[in-house]
Amino acid sequence: MSVLTNINEIDRFAWTKLVATAETGNWFQTPEAYAFFASMPELFCPFVVAICGETDLRGICVGYITIEQNPLKQFTTRRAIIIGGPALADDCSNEGVTLLMTEVRKMIDESGGAIYIETRNFNDYSRWRSGFEKAGFVYEEHNNFHIVTADFCGNMHTATDNLCKNEIAYDKVVNGTMGKNRVRDIKTSFRDGVVVTDHPTIEQVREYYAILKNLYATRVKTPLFPLSFFEKLYEQKDARFILVGLQNMAGELEMIGGTVCVMQEGRCLYEWFVAGRDGEWKSIFPSSVATYAGIRYAAEMGLPRFDMMGAGTPQEAYGVRDFKARFGGELVEHGRYKYICKPALYMCGELGVKLLKKIK
Repeated sequence: MSVLTNINEIDRFAWTKLVATAETGNWFQTPEAYAFFASMPELFCPFVVAICGETDLRGICVGYITIEQNPLKQFTTRRAIIIGGPALADDCSNEGVTLLMTEVRKMIDESGGAIYIETRNFNDYSRWRSGFEKAGFVYEEHNNFHIVTADFCGNMHTATDNLCKNEIAYDKVVNGTMGKNRVRDIKTSFRDGVVVTDHPTIEQVREYYAILKNLYATRVKTPLFPLSFFEKLYEQKDARFILVGLQNMAGELEMIGGTVCVMQEGRCLYEWFVAGRDGEWKSIFPSSVATYAGIRYAAEMGLPRFDMMGAGTPQEAYGVRDFKARFGGELVEHGRYKYICKPALYMCGELGVKLLKKIK
């Protein structure tokens, strides 16, 4: 089995085929995702490693090292992130996984560019756990929610005003497990005038970004990509900005929330970011409407799954997990694999993040 670390050596057709057919394939492992991250060298240093059998690709790992403009932040927070986890052929061996992830480690260690490497798994990698561990990666529990959307069929674009008035249709989207309070919140939001658009203008995207930025600054308290990231994502054919608006006093549609997703055709809609001006109205819940609209969009596009991209660690209370749970779906624990390149800096960074989140 051979290893490829130069993108020009990797056959694009074989790469696309592996991601499309593997159970662990996801949008973030596609050539398009690599190109997207590579288009912003001020934010990312992307990398790709592939392993090849005699006739085909057996696995591919796409990730990026974060780049901070502030030298101190770059020194203390740089990390290598593999969103979704590597794409592995369904019959890939543990030896192949060890080879793949050892090469990823070697590449990152030699570059000196990251404090740690982390795979953020969207699928079940349990059959390959020993392969990851032999490469030096440690498993950490992490939750996520998957919502099955394949069985629902409707028409979001011609029935937006009635989007939440058919409880039976909505229950089919979330397998009948949606909380009653969430049903009520979505119903009253539409009753009181919210509008959903899945074709927003760039100006509306910028309005939404201001909401998202405020959320990260006041509640999430972790780094958020700059506006330029979202402007670049807006240009991608696989990106879906599904925004929530409300008419203001001047009669103009003002953005009050939304969800930012990427679509893997025939497979999944991934909810990357969601935010809303929640709490400003008694009966309007922008974040709830945004996620609902994302689920509905996935169903309309015939995508089998809506992936909520993370719901925290099982042992810790997590408001985001509580929010996502109310939409139904399956709570899964596919975890993360982590390799710490620089233990001392990693401990300092972890302490800094904990202190920052304690600040009101």
